[in-house]
Amino acid sequence: MVLIKNSQQLVIEANNQIRTLTIDEAIQAYISSSAIFVDIREQFELEQRGRIPGTIHIPRGVLEFKVDPDSPYFDSVFDKPEPIILFCQSGWRSALATLALQNMGIHSVAHIDGGYAAWLGAGGKVDGR
Repeated sequence: MVLIKNSQQLVIEANNQIRTLTIDEAIQAYISSSAIFVDIREQFELEQRGRIPGTIHIPRGVLEFKVDPDSPYFDSVFDKPEPIILFCQSGWRSALATLALQNMGIHSVAHIDGGYAAWLGAGGKVDGR
């Protein structure tokens, strides 16, 4: 199989078009409760590695449906005015997801550089670990 673009190229292109928070910026936003944090990892990842307390879990595969008010899967948490901060394990899926939400018209969205792994590395608060 010959791909026109590989997954890493897609992530790089997404990162060039979205807002990426440093881990320090993300922790500050978490402490100040100034954003909605959305964990887009799969359920097994939360079970194996823990989670950030108070975050919303929406797996990557259903995120766009949960954000879309015309979808039967819409989650009213997205009616709130606070910015949305997405994260996954390493920041790859969340970069692609952030771009997808931007393309849907959501402008107050960002993701965490390095994802949950960076959160752990910085000593961020976690449950289940």
